[in-house]
Amino acid sequence: MSLIAITEVKKRFGDNEVLKGISIDVEPGEVIAIIGKSGSGKSTLLRCINGLETIDGGSIMVAGAQLLPDEVHLKALRLKVGTIFQQFNLFPHLTAGGNVMLSQMVVKKTPKPEAEAMARKMLDRVGLAHKFDAFPEQLSGGQQQRVAIARALAMQPIALLCDEITSALDPELVAEVLAVVKELAADGMTLLMVTHEMRFARDVCSRVVFMHQGRVHEIGHPEDVFTAPKTPELRQFIGAQ
Repeated sequence: MSLIAITEVKKRFGDNEVLKGISIDVEPGEVIAIIGKSGSGKSTLLRCINGLETIDGGSIMVAGAQLLPDEVHLKALRLKVGTIFQQFNLFPHLTAGGNVMLSQMVVKKTPKPEAEAMARKMLDRVGLAHKFDAFPEQLSGGQQQRVAIARALAMQPIALLCDEITSALDPELVAEVLAVVKELAADGMTLLMVTHEMRFARDVCSRVVFMHQGRVHEIGHPEDVFTAPKTPELRQFIGAQ
């Protein structure tokens, strides 16, 4: 059974239909890159999967449970599916460790000692064990994004949604964040990534989804998508990168 089953999902904002019937099945352990021009609906799709946006048609199933828009279901969903955004969204008054501990203690009601142990473990996993007591302003953008990844991992999700997680970073910091994601992929984490990093998509991902004007235009193995695009839209997109 698919870990995430997206079936004919539609989403509109006013008169603008942003998603026009998206269907994607994500298997456990898959790493899927979602590529396409700005405005093609990529980020909106991720926001629908984690319940930040309600859908206007179709269905989304996560681990066999249907996504429903009430608070009980949304809380259960967000315990299963972690999300990492373009902006790091760290609390400036909390240390790196404090940021990773907070959601465990508030959402999962994890006792403080256990939350701290998990925070230290996850910061170590992203190469930042030595920054447990550092505040966000003392960290580079790449380090802040790695703290955000550790915070998501500390909730022990079954899948991670990554929305342009390197696009706010200086070029020299992109590699350190992608290296962490590559390790997660190697460890078998299920990942859905909206990304502009084409080389990463080609080298690490199991499938690539090309979205165009609110639809899944092409989907396939990275080698097929990048070396033998079937549509002029995808050829043009790859050529522009």
